Amino acid sequence: MEDLRQSSYHCAMICVPHTSPGAQPHRTRIRRIAAAMTAALWFGFSFPAHATDPNEPIGPDEPGASQVASELEEQKQANNLELQSVEEQAAATARALAALESDMAALRNDQQDLDEKINATGARRAELDQRIAEGETAMVDLSERQEAVRLSLISRRAVLAEVLAALQRIGRDPPPALLVSPEDALSSVRSAILLGAVVPEIRAETEALAGDLKELAALRQAIALERSSLASALAENAAEEKRLAELAAEKVALQAESRRRLIREQTRAEALTVRSSELESVIASLAGEIEDLQRAAEAARVAEQERQQRLAEQLERAHAFAATALPDKNRIAPAYAFSRLLGTLDRPVEGEPVRFFGADDGAGHSLTGEVVASSEGDVVRSPVDAWVAYAGPFRSYGQVVILDVGERHHLVLAGMETIEVKAGQFVLSGEPLATMGQTRFAGSAALTLASERPTLYIEFRKDGQPVDPRAWWKDPRSSGKASNDT
Repeated sequence: MEDLRQSSYHCAMICVPHTSPGAQPHRTRIRRIAAAMTAALWFGFSFPAHATDPNEPIGPDEPGASQVASELEEQKQANNLELQSVEEQAAATARALAALESDMAALRNDQQDLDEKINATGARRAELDQRIAEGETAMVDLSERQEAVRLSLISRRAVLAEVLAALQRIGRDPPPALLVSPEDALSSVRSAILLGAVVPEIRAETEALAGDLKELAALRQAIALERSSLASALAENAAEEKRLAELAAEKVALQAESRRRLIREQTRAEALTVRSSELESVIASLAGEIEDLQRAAEAARVAEQERQQRLAEQLERAHAFAATALPDKNRIAPAYAFSRLLGTLDRPVEGEPVRFFGADDGAGHSLTGEVVASSEGDVVRSPVDAWVAYAGPFRSYGQVVILDVGERHHLVLAGMETIEVKAGQFVLSGEPLATMGQTRFAGSAALTLASERPTLYIEFRKDGQPVDPRAWWKDPRSSGKASNDT
């Protein structure tokens, strides 16, 4: 029995193609949904689906339009937040650029002041150099005058020596007073005449010598002062030049760093501008896509309501027509979705149910289908419109037919003698599939003991898993009480 279930499901999966959607990009998925909606509106849902169901959502392999619209709206909000952040960063960058430009303008002004100070220092240095040159010339002149005075003093050293010697002699032998003897008076007159002739010359020489000595002392003092002033000016000028050079180097480095920062901020501002433009474009595109999707979803909703109404009317007419009308032999798809046929199906064969879903199969396992006892030659008919997924013998189960009834449901029928359909064929509800023979269903020894009549095994499967078929039968004997009575 388990082999039959696995093999039947395997055959059904092989014979009935199905498509599982792959992961597609977000925009491609949106375009596919919009295209599907547009196509559905264009054709008016006039073509039946694999298993038509009014309650089945449009595009089962795609997410709902509302879900996609919600995702787009979330993405739009996220992009808006990112755009706001980018705009704030751009504003901050613009403020930083303005501050940097202001700082660089101030640095340029400082550099101009520095240049002026450096030029002034250069002019002062040139003036000092000129003063130094003039001082050196003056010192040479002073040195020459000093040497001339020294030589003059040396040349008059003999005269001074004579004068000093005469003065010394006079001091040792002074002239006699006038009230003395005539000889003494004559000597005094001679001494006076001699002194009168020599003293003015000595006085002039002495005054000249004193002036030269005074001038020599003044020159030496002036030379010393000039040297001290020049040395101080040179030291001050050197310190000023060093300070200005260091300040200029610092300003140059600061300007270079400011330029680098300015370039970085400008590059960042350009990148933020580009990103802002991209986000604005994306947001505008998303807004357009959301509007298009909302319009398509609204149109699809209206069209779906109309389709639901048409299908409801068709279903009502079909129920009224089903009792008397002949089936449409040209139809190639189920008229109704399998999920809408609950409580409306007849069993495939006339007979009595002898085992039901979930009952003990006699081997210690739960039965995954039900067993109907019939008669030899009874016709097994399709209980619903379906595609034949498999038709043929299978091990000891006799002839097996597997029907694909849509919505991932399959019907497995086993225990027949002859089969009148083949795989790939579409059959209508009530169309003959096979006939019962004399043999009983050999899938279980316990079931063989349950009835001496030919038995048909019926199993409903959804997504490969067995389900209780009693919900689809309209025969009241599908209850558990009927099984006990039987």
